[in-house]
Amino acid sequence: MAFLGFHIDDALAEKFAAMAATEGGKSALMRRLVERAVGDGRAQARAMMPTSASRKVTIRLSESELHLLATIAAQRGMNRTQWIASLVRARLGFPVQQTHDERQALRAVARELNRIGGNINQIAHAANLNRLIGQSVRIEAEAIREASARIESALDELRAALKRNADYWQGR
Repeated sequence: MAFLGFHIDDALAEKFAAMAATEGGKSALMRRLVERAVGDGRAQARAMMPTSASRKVTIRLSESELHLLATIAAQRGMNRTQWIASLVRARLGFPVQQTHDERQALRAVARELNRIGGNINQIAHAANLNRLIGQSVRIEAEAIREASARIESALDELRAALKRNADYWQGR
C-alpha cells in the first residue's frame, strides 16, 4: 500500500484533525478525499455522504441482544457504540475498522519491517563503499536468507491480521 505524506501549517493541521475526529480519523478522511479527487469505484457512494459532525442513531434491542452485543464488543476491546459504529462503517465501504490492539500489532509489524529495511540499506551501502575502494564484497548468503525469511514472516503476519480484520467486519 502506498504512503502519501506532506507538510502543512500547524494551525491548519489542528483544524483538520478536529474535523477528522468526527470522520473516522485523519487517515480515513484523507483516503476519502484522495478517492474523491481521483475517483474509484467506492468513492461515488461515499461522496454523497456529507462530512460533518456525527449524529446519533437509536436502535432498540432486547436485554439478551444487548448482553450479547456487550460481550462481542468487549471481545474486540470496544464498547457497544464503538462496535456498532465500526460495523456500520465497514458495511458502508469505509476503511476496515481496527481495535487499539490491532493498530498496535500492525505498528509493531511496520516497525520490524522498517528495521529490516534499514539493515538491508546499511548492507547495500557498505557493499557499494567496498566496491568503490576496490575491495571485494563478501555477502553472507545465510544472512540474506535469514533477513528474507524474517521479512516474509512479518509480511505473512501482516496479511493474516488484515484478512482476519476484514473478514470479521464483513461477517465472513
